[in-house]
Parts: sequence; structure tokens; C-alpha cells
Amino acid sequence: MVVLGREQCVLFVLLGCLLLLVGGARAAALCGGNYSANWPSLNSRPLPAWYDEAKFGIFVHWGVYSVPSWAVPGPFQEQTNPYAEWYWHSLMDNKSATYAFHQRAYPGMRYEDFAPLFRAELWDPTEWARIFATSGAKYVVLTSKHHEGFTLWPSAQSWNWNSWDIGPRRDIVGELSAAVKNAGLTFGLYYSLFEWYNPIYRGPRPSDYVTQVMLPQLYDLVNTYQPSILWGDGCLDYPSSFWQTPAFLSWLYNESPVCENVVVNDRWGNETLWKDGGFFVSELEWPSPDKFGDHKWEDCTGMGYSFGYNRMENASCYQSPTDLITLLVSTVAQGGNLLLDVGPSSDGRIPVVMESTLVKIGEWLRINGDAIYASNKWRVNSELVGNATVWYTASSNQSAVYALVTEWPGAELHLKNVVPSSSSTTVVTLLGFSPNPLKWDYHFAGLTITIPPISNPSQLQAFAVYVFKITYVK
Repeated sequence: MVVLGREQCVLFVLLGCLLLLVGGARAAALCGGNYSANWPSLNSRPLPAWYDEAKFGIFVHWGVYSVPSWAVPGPFQEQTNPYAEWYWHSLMDNKSATYAFHQRAYPGMRYEDFAPLFRAELWDPTEWARIFATSGAKYVVLTSKHHEGFTLWPSAQSWNWNSWDIGPRRDIVGELSAAVKNAGLTFGLYYSLFEWYNPIYRGPRPSDYVTQVMLPQLYDLVNTYQPSILWGDGCLDYPSSFWQTPAFLSWLYNESPVCENVVVNDRWGNETLWKDGGFFVSELEWPSPDKFGDHKWEDCTGMGYSFGYNRMENASCYQSPTDLITLLVSTVAQGGNLLLDVGPSSDGRIPVVMESTLVKIGEWLRINGDAIYASNKWRVNSELVGNATVWYTASSNQSAVYALVTEWPGAELHLKNVVPSSSSTTVVTLLGFSPNPLKWDYHFAGLTITIPPISNPSQLQAFAVYVFKITYVK
């Protein structure tokens, strides 16, 4: 045993303090600064670059609601909710179509009784991750807990109402997180701040729910699974001060294990939508420059009308691969990301129509991904050429502009907004086509691209969005 003198002890204490200060400064530098628990400070944090570069992600709605998997399909209306994940909420209205269906199909059964039937007996998280990677998506966001309160991880605050204690008896968040990361994708989590029927939330002191349930769960999710996206929802009942989300986000940005690369959305209080947080979310309303401007945003959408799997939806309810590729293109051209939802069945299968669509989107992205990933908005978002819309994106260094055309242009494509830098530096190519480059001509009315005869343009890229890369333009 070595006994230190008083001066040596003081020296070691000072050295320890110095190491702590250096370590703290390094952590602060890695995490981008010291953000306070208020929106001006939180909003000053730059969005980590990976999120804007990714452009395309997969949303997964899966839970107890996947067992009844029923809603009236069609557009969202005040009296008709097409979201199958809202089954429990719709069931509580004895005048709703959901209530009538439930009485006929499951007489005497409570919603809670579906939990043991949510077995996920065919679920293979590695296969899900493979499908998501094949789609060309760069990130995945799983519903860790929807408004029904059932958690897909063993939450201590949701005893016997989680996927570990009942139903699958598996840590779905943990297993999918590992599979997604192993596939080279980024993993994120959706989390509903409120719960429709939690007795604490519905009790005389709903604020107790925040401190006893919501905040412990959020800290648990971040510390245990380290998601790179935290997608809040269910915030409309109260302002962010009630939910204490500014303080939580301050910790998330400053001290959490994901402080360097985590991104969040704007659903953290009833006053924060399209105003505070990280990226803004468009769902039922299409964005406009007045709402989003140059702020980063994301469009989340289902392939059909519902996010959770709905057995009532037929083929006519689903958007086609061409529809969704066009949506991806238009979203990216306007500065957004697309978060495309899949709703697996309760046994853990991604419906074939959804998997097929994801595969086709991936086929298109393998040819045309340069116009999407890590691209920027150009000075012009779009223009009309005949019956087609031409959407524009630009490479990150602005050396190339991509014209994404929604219909095959025929023998010529005339772009009135494109001005070449010079005849020697400007080169036009059609992605996925050989031979390249293409001939072009310019006069005061715009750039005209000559397209060689192609007997079957559908074989060129399979879907009706064709991408022309144009280098060195003004």
C-alpha cells in the first residue's frame, strides 16, 4: 500500500479535475455545444448532416392493433378514420363502423384481449432489414409505442402491456435495432408522448404520467437502444412545458449517448408543430414555402390510407411504385425526406404488395440514386414540359443538376430553366442509358436535349421517372 503525502494528494486532485474538464470539453465539442432547455437554444442546434443526405426512410407501424387490422379504407375524414392503428380509439365510439365490426367479429372481446394474439410467430428481423436495405432506404423508424400504450420493448413502466411480458415475448425494439444496424442502415424510434387510456394520464394529475411513465420510458429507449432518430408524436393535448420535452431534448443533445448524431422532429408540444424541434413533418397537409421555407422537413405517408396493416384495403387503395417514386422525387426536390410506411401483419410478415413496391423503388434508386442521395435543392424546383413535370435536384457541390422527368420525353427534351456554362464543359447523360453522352443545343429559350430512338423506354428504367444529369450549368 502506497501512502500519498498532502501535496501529492492535492496534485492528483488537480490532475483529476483537469482530466474531467478536458473530457467534458471534448464531449461538448463532439455533441455540438451546450443547449439549454428552451426552444431558441434547442433550435440553434444544426441538424446532423447524415439525415439530409439519407433522403429516404422506412416507417414501421406494428403492435396489438395489427391483430384486428381493420378500418374503413379511404381518405381521412372527420367522421371516418382510415388508420387501423387507431382501432382501440375508434372502438370506443359506439356509433362508429369499427364498433359495429367489432361486435360482429369479436363479440364480448376487449381490445386488451388482442395482446396475447399478437404473437409475431413468423417475424424475422433480419429479413425485414434485408427488405428495407433492398428498397434503397437509408434509415428505419419503428413505432416503439403508439397511442395505445403497448410497448415493443420490456418497459418497466408498462408492466404486462409490452411485447416481452405478453404476445411475442420478445424485445422487438432490441432485435430490430440490431438487424437494421447490421444491414448498414440507421435506426430510429417513434414514440407517442401520451396514451389514450393510461389510468395515470386520465387521472386527476396527468402530469404524474409525464414523470412516472413518459420520461422514464424516453430515457430508457435512448440509453438502451441508442436510436439516431427520435420521432415524437401524441403531443397535442398540452404544450411542451407540460411534457417537459425541452429539458429532455437538452439532455439528449448535450449528454445522451447519441448526442452527436441524433435527430428529432417537431412534435413535442401542441405549440411546436412546424415551429420547433429538428425537422418538420408533413402528413395530411402538403407543405408550402410559407410553412417550411428552407427548413428541413419530412413527408410521412402510408402506401395505402392506413399506417398500420388494414385488411380492408385492396389493391386500389395502394399507391403504385411509380406514384411513390414520383412522391420521393418531388419531396427531395423541395428539400424534404420521404418516410414511407409499411404495416406488417400480426404474425410478422410484410405484406407482399408492400414488399414488391419496396423492391421496385430500390431498382429505380440503384440506377438513379445519384439524383436523390446527398442532393440539394436547386434554384428551380420544377417546370412543366408538355404533360410531364420536370423536378430538379443538384449535386452537393452544385457541379451537376439532375432533371427528373415524370414521362418519357420522346425525341427531345426542352428545359427552359437550364443554362449551360459552356459548350465544352456541359455534358448531358441519361442515367441507366448507353450510349452517353447525349447531344444538346442551347438558345435563349432554353436547353434542348436530343434523345436517340429507344424501342422500349420502359426497359430502360422500368418506371416513368427518367433522370438526365447535366453538368456545369448556371
